[in-house]
Amino acid sequence: MIKILLVDRNPYIRQGLQMYLSLQPDFIVVGETDNEQEAIKFARALTPDVIVMDIQTSTSEGLEVIRLLHESQPSCAVIILTLLGDQLNQEFAKQIGVAAFVSKKKTNGKLIDAIRKSAQVSK
Repeated sequence: MIKILLVDRNPYIRQGLQMYLSLQPDFIVVGETDNEQEAIKFARALTPDVIVMDIQTSTSEGLEVIRLLHESQPSCAVIILTLLGDQLNQEFAKQIGVAAFVSKKKTNGKLIDAIRKSAQVSK
């Protein structure tokens, strides 16, 4: 079972993601939050295999939080799911160890594939 933590400021997106991901028999959403500080706390407490995170969350710069998540939970893969798919964000995300960068505009199964691949690599 792949344990997933969702981080997005929009509760409707988190709810939709949870419903979408729950259709996969090997996925379980272990927690969700709208802010970075809780994401770090939840990652420590829930030890997810994968964190699916928007880089535009509510309290600070999401990319900096990803760096902090890697420090506190190095075995957890982080996938960015965002509308901000610009090249600069993608390059910086790769530099800090993001497992995948998926656009909210066209997931087309890419998120499911990215979660499975990231979970395998992180184990």
